Amino acid sequence: MIRECQPSEVKKIYFIINEAAKAYEGIIPADCYHQPYMTRDELEREIKQMTFFGWEIQGELVGVMGFEPVKDVTLIRHAYVLPQWQRRGIGSKLLNSLKGLAATSRLLVGTWVDAHWAIAFYKKHGFSLLPNKDELLKTYWSIPQRQIETSVVLGIDIKRETTQSIKNVQAHPATTD
Repeated sequence: MIRECQPSEVKKIYFIINEAAKAYEGIIPADCYHQPYMTRDELEREIKQMTFFGWEIQGELVGVMGFEPVKDVTLIRHAYVLPQWQRRGIGSKLLNSLKGLAATSRLLVGTWVDAHWAIAFYKKHGFSLLPNKDELLKTYWSIPQRQIETSVVLGIDIKRETTQSIKNVQAHPATTD
C-alpha cells in the first residue's frame, strides 16, 4: 500500500535508495557513481525539500518516490524499489498515485542518460524525452554541471490528459434510449 513516508524513516529510505542505486555501478560515468550513492546528510536535505511516498508490504517499506513541486511543475525524484521487490509493479503503483496528486499541469523526471531501464519505465507510463533537458535541469534541479551533461529529462502533461478526456466526452455525449 502507498503512504507518505515520515522523517523518522530516514534510515529505511536511505537503505532503499542506496541498495537500488547499486544498479548504476558500471552504467553511469564512474566519476558520478560512489557508495553510498546518496549520503545520509544529502537525504536529510532532500527530505526537507520534498515529500517521499513509499510502498509498504506487510509493514515493510520496499519502495520510495519523491514528489517535489517546483515553480510551475512537479518533479518525480529518487524513485527506487529494493532489488528483491522490483518487477512487481511497485514503481508503477507509486508513479500512478503521484500523478494523481500533482497540482501542476506537468510532471518532470530526470535520470541518467545511460539508465535505459529507467527511461523505458517512464516512457511506458506516458513520459517523453524532452529536447531542452539542459535548460530544464538548470531551472528545476540543483545538480552539478557533470550530472546535467550525463542526464535526460522526461515529462508528461497530466492536465492535457484530463482536458482531452473531457473534450472526448463533450464531443461524444452518452445517449440514452
